This record gives sequence, structure tokens and C-alpha cells, in this order.
Amino acid sequence: MQILLAEDDDGVAAALVEVLYDHGHDTRRVRHGRDVLTYHRSADLLLLDLGLPDIDGLEVLRGLRAVSGVSVLILTARGDERSVVRGLRLGADDYLVKPVRLTELLARIEAVTRRTTSRAVTPAAPGARTVRAGDVEVDLDARRVRVDGTEVELTAKEFDVLAALAARAGTAVSREQLLDEVWGDAHHAVSRSLDVHLTQLRAKLGRPGPLTTIRGFGYRFGD
Repeated sequence: MQILLAEDDDGVAAALVEVLYDHGHDTRRVRHGRDVLTYHRSADLLLLDLGLPDIDGLEVLRGLRAVSGVSVLILTARGDERSVVRGLRLGADDYLVKPVRLTELLARIEAVTRRTTSRAVTPAAPGARTVRAGDVEVDLDARRVRVDGTEVELTAKEFDVLAALAARAGTAVSREQLLDEVWGDAHHAVSRSLDVHLTQLRAKLGRPGPLTTIRGFGYRFGD
């Protein structure tokens, strides 16, 4: 896999490049945020530090998401809740706080790439690839969502969460099942990530009904 590493610390960058090489990944390291916007087209995954010398990493992510859907894993020393939430809302696929165990980093990378190389979801019924709840319509094949006939723009991860629920419309889906399916591993996934994306989904859909919280268990799409 082609990985773009945005990291200004030479020691950290050298260690990461070596580990990634040992596990079969070809890594291009850049020091500046402007270089991310230059080289992202050749990458399958971006490892993004937020403390870059020229542009804050969150602003880099904002600019990147305007032009690219490349997978992004934030890897930073910035672990405050505000930064985590902002990073996820701006479209990061995952968020890790330094120092991080290399085994966990590799597991997160594998999970992200597994999701992006296979976006397939199980249909709600044989042949049913468009699911409706009220005036909310989810096209699982085209990865499109319409509310009252108007298309709603979702990030890749927001759609993955919605699709996992819509594919089982009317069925309760546990938090652990969602985390495992969307983030790749319920034990490694950040539970807060799911909460952030569900909040964003509800706001974008503008409807209280389609997504129901089942207290102490999980969520359901539709009735």
C-alpha cells in the first residue's frame, strides 16, 4: 500500500517509515501540510500529524476533504476531546494519540484499508439495495442519501455507519457490531467516534425519526 506520512519529527518519521516498510507498505514522508495537498493523489492512506510547521493539521484535513476521499488516520500528540471530535467531524477515518503501540497502529491501518477496499454491505432483503425510512432514502450501491428527494452529502464514514444500519432496517444493531463493521475492530475502535458520526448524521438528515437509539444496546434505522 502507498502511505503518505505527514510528520515533522525526523526521529518519529524514520521509525514509522521503517516499521511500515517491514510490513510491506511503501511510505512517502513529508514535513509540511502543503505537501499533503500536493502528493495525496498517489496515496492509499494518509497518516497525518496535526502539529505541522506550516499549516495546522486540521486545516490540512479540511482542505483535503474538499478535493479527495483518501483514507486519513490522524496520528498526533494532541489528545484533547475538542481536537478528536473536530478531526472526526472533518472526515478523518480514525484518530490515534501518541505515543501509540506499533501493533495497534498497524491494526488500525489494516482496518481502515479493509473498509476502503470493500465498501460492500449486506442488503436488507434479497435484491433490495435502496432502503427507505419516511422520506429518507439510502441507496446502498450508489452510496447516496436523499431526504425528501434532495441529496445529502455525507462523509465516507458517515455513510458507512448509516449503511450498516440501513442494510438491517428495522433491526436493532449493537454498538459493538457497528464499531466492528465500520471501524474494523470493536476492541480497537474509539467508541466516541461512533457518537460523533451519529450526531453528524442526525444533523445532516434533519429528521429525528430514522435513527433510533436503543438505550443500553445500540441503534435502529426505520421502524
